[in-house]
Amino acid sequence: MGAIINASIDVSKLPKEKFVKGKDGRVWYRFTISLNDETRYGNNVSLSDSQTKEEREAKAKKTYFGNGQVVWTNGQISVAEKEEVVESTTKNDDLPF
Repeated sequence: MGAIINASIDVSKLPKEKFVKGKDGRVWYRFTISLNDETRYGNNVSLSDSQTKEEREAKAKKTYFGNGQVVWTNGQISVAEKEEVVESTTKNDDLPF
């Protein structure tokens, strides 16, 4: 799977209350990228505010930030698989942290 997407967003539309500060001190914002095979204007990518489950169930209106286009693909897009994180339950006392 592979694709390259060029896109632009209107940062003034980002609702500041949805910014999240990470443990590392960096600031994050979650948004959704949608691909659409059918387009009239050559922009087959849209970027919008990620919605919570409650917002989706309430059919809340999406806030669109911008658009773009797929500029390269290998012809196949697939769903990403998530790796399982296995936490160790053993303690290693010779580690410095």
